[in-house]
Amino acid sequence: MSALAFSIVALMLVGPVPALLARASWPLRAPRAAIVLWQSVALAAVLSAFSAGLAIASRLFVPGPDGRPTATITSEIRVLGWPLWLLYVVVFALTLMIGARLIVAVLQVAVATRRRRARHRILVDLLDISHGSAPRTSGLRVLDVPQPLAYCLPGVRSRVVVSEGALTALSDTEVSAILTHERAHLRARHDLVLEMFTAVHAAFPRFVRSRNALDAVRLLIELLADDAAVRKAGPTPLARALVACAAGHTPKGALAAGGPSTVVRVRRLGGLPNSRALAAVAYVTAAAVLVVPTVALAVPWLTELRRLFGV
Repeated sequence: MSALAFSIVALMLVGPVPALLARASWPLRAPRAAIVLWQSVALAAVLSAFSAGLAIASRLFVPGPDGRPTATITSEIRVLGWPLWLLYVVVFALTLMIGARLIVAVLQVAVATRRRRARHRILVDLLDISHGSAPRTSGLRVLDVPQPLAYCLPGVRSRVVVSEGALTALSDTEVSAILTHERAHLRARHDLVLEMFTAVHAAFPRFVRSRNALDAVRLLIELLADDAAVRKAGPTPLARALVACAAGHTPKGALAAGGPSTVVRVRRLGGLPNSRALAAVAYVTAAAVLVVPTVALAVPWLTELRRLFGV
């Protein structure tokens, strides 16, 4: 029953729950809490998937004639029978495979992203045309590109990159808003949040995973950076800067000010403010998503293991 319950929870957290959460409009008014909720859903889905596999695999340790767990393959097969024993072994192997895929995905995403950013960082340092207008230690680089664009390269040696076109087309207040937006990404390390969801998305099989979580979190981290810019420069300058940079093409691995979510973000700037009540509900829900299923499902399983091993 524990294995079945864990499986149901994992499937719910991978499919219906992200689909419903992705269609909700309230995260626009509580982006930080919504990110925490998405993280809780993702973590609970992974833990539930592992728990389901381990719960099924634990059935390999069936009680022998003396009431103690069987210790040999032959005794397990004799008690369970070949079909059921093979099923449990396959499920356990799949659990290990998912764990290995998750570890590999985390490493691949981290290494590939950092290599890409390092190469681009060298490139923008070489192409910088600021000519001393901004200290090199500030991490600001200006590119001789007529199209307005702005983005940041997170990391230990982070960079904020703007084009000459953006500096020409935008007013001083709008430039301040867009720079604050990018520096908010760097200060909060939004790239690490995005990396986690990218790795989880890559680790799960294609017939199970969806882009709901990844796309939603990508939008939410932009909203958080927008909020930081609004506190510095106000909503109108930021909205104008976002529209000006909306069509800018930025490298993969960078966090850009513009992009396909610009329309949603500009509309949000003229809408209702963030809600503390919605944020509080989201935080409580995030805690419940992690704690309640874990306690409700893990306790019976741990009780069974305690009985099985006589501890």
